[in-house]
Amino acid sequence: MKILVVGAGGVGGYFGAKLINAGADITYLEKEQRYELLQRQGLTIETPTETFTVHPKLTTANQLKSNYDLIMLAPKAFDLDGVLHSLNNITSKGVLLPFLNGFSHIKKLDDQFGKERVMGGIALIMSMITPTGSVKRFNELHSLTIGHRSQKHEALAKEFYEICIRADFDHFYSENIEQALWDKWVFLASLAGLTTLLHSSVGKIVETSYGKELTHLIYEECCLIAKVCGFDIDEKTKNKAIKELTKENSPLTSSMLRDLNLGQKTEHEHILHDLIQRGTKGGVNCELLKLAYTHINLLQTQS
Repeated sequence: MKILVVGAGGVGGYFGAKLINAGADITYLEKEQRYELLQRQGLTIETPTETFTVHPKLTTANQLKSNYDLIMLAPKAFDLDGVLHSLNNITSKGVLLPFLNGFSHIKKLDDQFGKERVMGGIALIMSMITPTGSVKRFNELHSLTIGHRSQKHEALAKEFYEICIRADFDHFYSENIEQALWDKWVFLASLAGLTTLLHSSVGKIVETSYGKELTHLIYEECCLIAKVCGFDIDEKTKNKAIKELTKENSPLTSSMLRDLNLGQKTEHEHILHDLIQRGTKGGVNCELLKLAYTHINLLQTQS
């Protein structure tokens, strides 16, 4: 299987490198500056327990001619259009495997490529590109969940999963990947909404008089939106999410808060606003999500 990874960032860079070490045939599609950097020094991965460097195959958009069976996408949601533009020269009819937050990217990819060419994927990792160009993972969390959305690419999805089994990260296969995407979206929107609104970690929020109550309320609001959209969250998933969202002394926060604190563009339109729009259409008031969205939208506008 020939795999194209679009961008050696915090997700693509990390998991692609791990897959290379597991024997996968990986090529990175990069912009000129990062292409030249990776050519000179390779791709270095830093984790709490190890540091290693791979020297992957690289290409740029204007060099992109080979055929690929699988194309992994992991940009920020607001960069997706630019990423798809970089694939204009590709001759492959390969299946796309996106690892983006929210759900709106699925429709965009389905409309452009057809559902039979769009798998579903979830990446869980806290990572970033360092000033030296390496990819740094901050804690023990590193997992991929994948699943087919069409029988036409089911065999390919399971072949890729077999490669993941050989790699040094946690791996899961979902027979209902769209539900899994909604499970993550509901959790992430609750976490992002609350932590950006209160500018605190989960542990500090639940220490306050009303922190746990507010956490339950925003999570229930997000779950109700999922339900009216046809993706009811099961009780086991709800209990696991609430346990994480209300864990005492937890340092857990959201990447949206980290981006906000760094003055960087956030995914609030794709994670919060898109959920609000779907909820409103289904008759959900979305009071807490609207408050969180309005707060971060004002901060982003003023910065």
